[in-house]
Amino acid sequence: MIRPRRSVLFMPGSNARALEKARSLPADGVIFDLEDSVAPDAKPAARAQIAQAMAQGGFGGRERIIRTNAVASAFWQDDSALVAQARPDAYLVPKVTGPQDIAAIGARLDALGADSSIKLWVMIETPLAVLSIAEIAACAGEKDARLAAFVIGPNDISLDTRIRMKPGRAEMVSLFLNCVIAARSYGIEILDGPYSDFSDAGGFAAECAQARDLGFDGKTLIHPAQIEAANRIFKPTDDELAEARGIIAAFAQPEAAGKGAIRHEGRMVERLHAEMARRTLAMADAIAKLEQDTTRA
Repeated sequence: MIRPRRSVLFMPGSNARALEKARSLPADGVIFDLEDSVAPDAKPAARAQIAQAMAQGGFGGRERIIRTNAVASAFWQDDSALVAQARPDAYLVPKVTGPQDIAAIGARLDALGADSSIKLWVMIETPLAVLSIAEIAACAGEKDARLAAFVIGPNDISLDTRIRMKPGRAEMVSLFLNCVIAARSYGIEILDGPYSDFSDAGGFAAECAQARDLGFDGKTLIHPAQIEAANRIFKPTDDELAEARGIIAAFAQPEAAGKGAIRHEGRMVERLHAEMARRTLAMADAIAKLEQDTTRA
């Protein structure tokens, strides 16, 4: 099933007003955060507020994700218990380093009797995770696997590796591409990390466009002001939709039957282009449905 993940907004679990506001924002997904945005002494209250918000519902078609603290932290046991109780669409675990973390997370959720529909997202933000990206992705192919998405953490990677974060992120492109290829090899979605300067609309739009062109499914956000640009940039354009419809129509013609490639509007297109076109149209339909659902929420 295609699910839009153009804009996935972090919301502090300790901020009750933010959790309430999440019900009316046009983001494709909301991450209820228990990690970086929540002080240690505020984490119990944040868990309680997230549990209450999840129980009340009202988020429409938005994807609901809980970001826990890392497996090695003192908060993981209570955070994972909340995940099993609250039954989000997914839970996001930071600071994974390799397949052993995926196994430990799965074992903990199974021991808690967590519903099998709850998917696992992981933050790729450590040097070891980058080095082990193919092995981590391969965990998605195991029986009863929950692993469904990667979220890149460029700022943490920069901190640990000393790779400088510059406009355009040229120094990190090869790293991003390795993660995208690993994700696609095992059917995993992949989201770009947040853009910290939410007052810089131009810089944010440029980074969204770069992420889209590198193959990311969407972007994680830290401020509601970033939603509109992410939704627009990761949405198929009118020209892309027209081209997709034209390619599908061309292959539907009797003279295209049995052909692997045909001439269309002055160029050769293959069956793989028709497959890409069908995905483009399916994504547009999924976005239209989600926008309809969130408007009604």
